[in-house]
Amino acid sequence: MEPPDPGSPRRGATLARLDPPRVGRRFVTLYALSYAGGSLLFLGPLLVSLALKVNDLVGIDDAPKNLALVTGVGSLLAIVSNPLFGRLSDRTTSPLGMRRPWMLVGLTGGAVGTLTVALAPDIGVVLVGWCIAQVFLNALLAAQAAVLPDQVPATQRGLVSGILGVCLPVASVAATYLVQAFEGLPLMTFLAPLLVGGVFVTIFTSTLADRRLDVADKPPWSLRQLLRTFYVSPRANPDFAWAFTSRFMLVMAYAFLVTYQAYYLIDQVGVAQSEAAHQIYLGTLAQSVALIIASPLTGRLSDRLQRRKIFVMAAAVIYAAALVIIATANGTGGYLLGMAIGGLGFGMYMAVDLALVVDVLPDAGSAAKDLGVLNIAGALPFALAPALAPAILSIRGNSYSALYLVAGLCAFLGAAAIVPIRRVT
Repeated sequence: MEPPDPGSPRRGATLARLDPPRVGRRFVTLYALSYAGGSLLFLGPLLVSLALKVNDLVGIDDAPKNLALVTGVGSLLAIVSNPLFGRLSDRTTSPLGMRRPWMLVGLTGGAVGTLTVALAPDIGVVLVGWCIAQVFLNALLAAQAAVLPDQVPATQRGLVSGILGVCLPVASVAATYLVQAFEGLPLMTFLAPLLVGGVFVTIFTSTLADRRLDVADKPPWSLRQLLRTFYVSPRANPDFAWAFTSRFMLVMAYAFLVTYQAYYLIDQVGVAQSEAAHQIYLGTLAQSVALIIASPLTGRLSDRLQRRKIFVMAAAVIYAAALVIIATANGTGGYLLGMAIGGLGFGMYMAVDLALVVDVLPDAGSAAKDLGVLNIAGALPFALAPALAPAILSIRGNSYSALYLVAGLCAFLGAAAIVPIRRVT
């Protein structure tokens, strides 16, 4: 007999409530589709369309520094937006629930920002549009992440986080497929991922039995509380701090790869600009097939063995090896091999890391805020990578090999950061 979906939220329930009931297939399916949809909204532009839009406006010589400006500023706003909207979500007493309103607000604002980028006549408007998109899409992502501790019991978190780990590569494949399918129609390369992702998010928000917070249980709010939105004490919560560090280093490696993937293929591998989107699609497909196989199996095995750390560490090491292969590739074959091995490592990492993080959250009463702080580790690299990349590229005369070797080192350090964690095994 299939376990029931979570029922209606209990009145007066506080955020520090007992473990929620088991979730069923319907909930997990709709949650995963929504998570993939939310990823699709920003991956469509980030993986291909944004770089090609910038290239069309300024040309290949000036594209890297202009792309660095747009993605860097956008990522800085994401760093602030995600924990801020997480904090607001934790305090929301709307009749619609705590998370649903912010998913809808995020989806609407993200759509406005994405369309602004698509129609932008110059880099200035691209920058404004991407900043709007980053702010509101992070409101959506913060609310979506908080659904995991809200609705899923600890005994199922490895399984569900493993399924959610599949969502990122599925969204990556879908994004690159949609972009290359509408090659030659710039507006549609932005609009198609937006429409598909928006539908999945809307379906989930309309069916979610969202938690409701009574006004009497609303957490306190003050200037001090606002400032604490962006901070979790590493001294008081060392395990959370090490988990933050690990994710920061692995995402830094990923940010180096995806931000400059198009330019790497054109400049180093020798792919024609007209074929870049198709090659990125093939690379993303190879990565995603491996990830889709690895992620749910690893998540389920982690639940069964009640072990998290060894899986996360092994995953980061595998991802580091994949980046070394990409760095030393001299053709599309090596690139595709590296992407496939990277998918294996990234799939293992995403399957278990989220479950590990939820297990070491400092306070159940501020789950969305703390997950928002953790998301800084996912957003900050996309601001730092464009700032650091030009210096790294210049080490060996605009060498993308040097850039991706540094990325591999970042992934390896991400594995090392898991070792000191004590609250989970």
